[in-house]
Amino acid sequence: EVQFVESGGALVQVGGSLRLSCAASGITFKDYAIGWFRQAPGKEREGVSLISGSDGNTYVADFVKGRFTISSDNAKNTVFLEMNSLKPEDTGTYYCAAKDLVSGIWDYWGQGTQVTVSS
Repeated sequence: EVQFVESGGALVQVGGSLRLSCAASGITFKDYAIGWFRQAPGKEREGVSLISGSDGNTYVADFVKGRFTISSDNAKNTVFLEMNSLKPEDTGTYYCAAKDLVSGIWDYWGQGTQVTVSS
């Protein structure tokens, strides 16, 4: 019943752009923060960006700041990650996850969408 579905991943050239979407269903959006994580092969999963469904506060990791922008359409329970000036090191599987703002627990995770940046 609760689902988080990422989409928008693709193979792109260096310097290109993508917009990832995270469509959430079965939750009350305002009770969660929605975060984007990524994991490259052989690397640790890392947090990329986050937006609060409650107050709209955002976080963007330093390594993508100025290139990535997070936004949301609360009425549609959808979070976006606009990715610009893509670099090969941005390659990885991008996951959407939801943190309960009361418990602080990351309750739900999507299946991931693949982003590949080629030179």
